[in-house]
Parts: sequence; C-alpha cells; structure tokens
Amino acid sequence: MDASVESFLAELEIQRRASPHTLDAYRRDLARLTALAAGAELAALKPLQLRRGLMALHARELAPRSIARTLSAWRSYYAWLARRGAIALNPADGLRAPKRARTLPKALGIDQAAALLERPAAGLATGAASDPLQVRDAAMFELFYSSGLRLSELVSLDWPGGLDLAAGEVTVTGKRQKTRTVPVGDQARIALETWLALRPQFIRDEQPALFLGRNGTRLAPRQVESRLAQWAQRQGLGVHVHPHMLRHSFASHVLQSSGDLRAVQEMLGHASIAATQIYTHLDFQHLAKIYDAAHPRAKKS
Repeated sequence: MDASVESFLAELEIQRRASPHTLDAYRRDLARLTALAAGAELAALKPLQLRRGLMALHARELAPRSIARTLSAWRSYYAWLARRGAIALNPADGLRAPKRARTLPKALGIDQAAALLERPAAGLATGAASDPLQVRDAAMFELFYSSGLRLSELVSLDWPGGLDLAAGEVTVTGKRQKTRTVPVGDQARIALETWLALRPQFIRDEQPALFLGRNGTRLAPRQVESRLAQWAQRQGLGVHVHPHMLRHSFASHVLQSSGDLRAVQEMLGHASIAATQIYTHLDFQHLAKIYDAAHPRAKKS
C-alpha cells in the first residue's frame, strides 16, 4: 500500500475519528486503486485511467452501491493529496458511478414487531423462562426496538454504564464518536430489569458488558445477529430479521406516530437530516396501503 494511503487512513482514524468499519472499507477501496495503478504512483493516475478502473469494476458485476463507495473513497483520497499540494487537480472529480436502484430500508410492520416482542413476554417478564439467555435476548431485542440503537452501540454497552433505568434512558457513542441519549420504553425497561437480576450468574473476571454470553464474555455482533434470526424464526414471523431492521422499525414507527422528523434524526444519531428522510418514504408506503384498503375508488373492481 502506498505510504500516502497509510497517512490518509491514519488521519481518518485520528482526526476524523472514523470507525474501524469505515477504515476497513476505505482500505479495501484504496487497495483497488493501488491494483489499478499497477506499480505506478497513485498521484500520477489520470481521469481516463480511473474511469477505466470503474468500468472494470462494473464488468466484474460489482454492485453499483459498492462502485459508488469506491469512487467516493478515491475522490476523498485525491482531495486529501490536493490539499497537501501533491497534485494540482483531483482526477476523480467529474467521474460518476453507475446509477443504482433506490432501495428503502426494510422495516417490520407494527403488528410484526408486536408478534416478535410481545408473544414470548408472558413467560419472560417474570423470569420464568427455562433458559436465562432467552431473558437476555428479550432484553436486547426490546432495547433495539425501543431506542433505535445500532448493533455496535448495543454490544458496547456496559453495566453500570450508559443505561439509566430510573430515568428511562440510554446513552451511547455512535459514529464519529458522537454521543447521544435516547429514551428507553417501559417494556424494554422491564425486560432489562429482569435480565439484570439474572446477569450476575454469568459474570466472569468482573466483565462489565451489559449483555454477556454463556461463558461470561461480551457478546459479539455475530452472536446477536444469530440469536435474533433464530428468535424470529421461532416466533413464526416468516421473514429474516436482523438488528438493523429493528432500528429501521423504530424510526419508521416513531415517525408514523409523531411526524417529527427532527426528533427521529436526533434519536437515530444521524448527522444529516437527509439520512433520516428516507423514512418518510416508508411512512408514505404505510399511508398508501391504508388508502388502497379504505378508499372505495382506490382500486379497479
């Protein structure tokens, strides 16, 4: 990897506080640029060479979203070189990635969310479940849906830490090390209290993680994803449910009820309102379904 690339990535990590996930993505995308250069200096590449590189990625059937992300990484890198006087013009400026179909985030319907979370509540609310790890899972999934957390934010929670059950809120650190405080609903609070009563039996070596595995270690994101998929399957939901779907469901359902886009933006921790506006399209879909079902002249007879 070119030394300038390593310097660029170091600045992203230290000054811009990019997440490990973001850094990995940039490293992969700039590795493609290095391969395109075939031994030549990256600063010497011309727009035509970059365009051919993008065409090659498209020919390999790389998804348009991935190509767009790659181009964005190249553009950022060359802008960084230009600010340091290493190049006069950014060769990635003016290049465009192939258009991609706009996809809406997948969210559960309100009834589906209720089926996922409320159906097992009778046994779990009193801690009567035979497997205490099911009590833990119920607390995790209630918190996801209640507060719209990211998966990385949930697995990073400690106890005691950012969770304040008395106040009914949780404080997490999200992307770009931005901290936010989000409400915790009553159902999530009850589920969390039930899990906390059982948590001490799993503690090993004073592990501070809020959600512990059977061996007393902090749960990994993959473990949470697997447990949620299994839970949804047992509930007979008929769809694959992943953690981010609960975050999308939180945003969609709060927006449907309140119509307050700014509040949803704050609770999700979005830096830009544009990122939150996609949920207005989900809300429109919900309204369109109601219209189709209720209006006497909505559909042809």
